[in-house]
Amino acid sequence: MGNKKTLLTALLLLFLWGSMGCGTVDYFFLKPPEDTAQELAEAGRAAMAEKDYDAAIEYFTKLKERYPFSPYTPDAELALGDAYFLDEQYKAAVDTYKEFESLHPRHKAIPHVLFQIGLANFKQFDSIDRPQTNMEEALQYFRRVQQGFPETPYAEKAGDYITQCRRYQAEHELFVADFYWRREDFGAAWKRYAYVAEEFAELPKIQDYARDRQEIAYLRYQQHRSQTKREEEQGSWKQWFDWL
Repeated sequence: MGNKKTLLTALLLLFLWGSMGCGTVDYFFLKPPEDTAQELAEAGRAAMAEKDYDAAIEYFTKLKERYPFSPYTPDAELALGDAYFLDEQYKAAVDTYKEFESLHPRHKAIPHVLFQIGLANFKQFDSIDRPQTNMEEALQYFRRVQQGFPETPYAEKAGDYITQCRRYQAEHELFVADFYWRREDFGAAWKRYAYVAEEFAELPKIQDYARDRQEIAYLRYQQHRSQTKREEEQGSWKQWFDWL
């Protein structure tokens, strides 16, 4: 009796399996189809609209990697840079924008890309007492926007940031010069103040301060040299008389 029940159960399951067809087999054993380039692009844009930048980065990265030759890919590459920027991942944003420029040098969005590279570098600024590598690169890209795309709205914005970059650079140079001053290394301080006075004429207050300090540092440097020379001469005479 038990064997009959087992056989009937097996036959019933086999019947049900066959009646459901190949769709069930596909559902359980085949991978689901991947999202199309269009679907990934739309999902990425929706995530950007919702300010879910992590999700947007994931969608745009998938589109870029899976469909490198899709017509949706250039816009996704650009949007990926914007998503990194808005998520405050500035280094990743810079790298992504630079890659976009190298791949699409004639794209209509290049003014935006160059400006964003400058801005992402600018936002990595920490303090005037730190190396100014990011500020130097920001200045380079803002100038490229001004010179290469003067008729775009980005050019005016770039001009404002150029002024800020130059101010930070001047303040950094003054910080170093003041450091030498406090150490009474007046020769090094004088040269640094002189550099600021010469190179940052567009910042008159900073230039005036540098000039005043430059003059005083030079006088103290000369005084220190004279005193050192007298001490050396006195030391030589003392050694001569000690020898006698």
